[in-house]
Amino acid sequence: MAESGTLPTGFGELEVLAVGTVLLVEALSGLGLNGLTILCFCKNPELRTPSHLLVLSLALSDSGISLNALMAATSSLLRRWPYGSEGCQAHGFQGFATVLASICSSAAIAWGRYHHYCTRSRLDWNTAVSLVLFVWLSSAFWATLPLLGWGHYDREPLGTCCTLDYSRPDRNFTSFLFTMAFFNYLLPLFITVISYRLMEQKLGKTGRPPVPALIAKAVPTVNAINYALGSEMVHGGIWRCLSPQKRERDREQ
Repeated sequence: MAESGTLPTGFGELEVLAVGTVLLVEALSGLGLNGLTILCFCKNPELRTPSHLLVLSLALSDSGISLNALMAATSSLLRRWPYGSEGCQAHGFQGFATVLASICSSAAIAWGRYHHYCTRSRLDWNTAVSLVLFVWLSSAFWATLPLLGWGHYDREPLGTCCTLDYSRPDRNFTSFLFTMAFFNYLLPLFITVISYRLMEQKLGKTGRPPVPALIAKAVPTVNAINYALGSEMVHGGIWRCLSPQKRERDREQ
């Protein structure tokens, strides 16, 4: 483990500073935008619908990713990992669980939109709650497996962030990677693509499903803009949250 004030092997001062700065910007923007989404859901009764519960799940998972990025940014600016081996395992688990929850929540939103627009029936609370519970329990399950010995969490090359150790080419990690990728990447991607394609055929509109960001830590910001802040209903909720005069007029009405 690198000592305080020393640079990770193979990296220069500017590189470490740049990584820390980018992570910090992504973490703060993700926390701000997704925090605003969560606040709007909590303060505006009209936003508390089954479909918006799925968006809330996505905002919570993306907030978790941003918190993970904030820890990584702090470590990068300190030039070392200050939380020890147990902290590394906890950081890896928290980051992996929230990433999986974000991916599965996006797939659930895609299916929910297909259900709403193509079957013309509203999503009910029981279905929405069941989907959210499944997303989080499944994500926690898969993120726990590396702690139990199938897969492994370790520091990435910069040494200031912990994630799955992709450098291990052994059969244990390979079997975990391919199994996890099928259930948590390929299957959600299939659900997302099929849902939007069916919506496109049904509604006669051209469009494409959301494309994953090139930098994983930027996903919370992208999702907040795409799913939450891009909704007209949420726009109104945000305006009411930020405008005391608007809230007062709504109460009078």
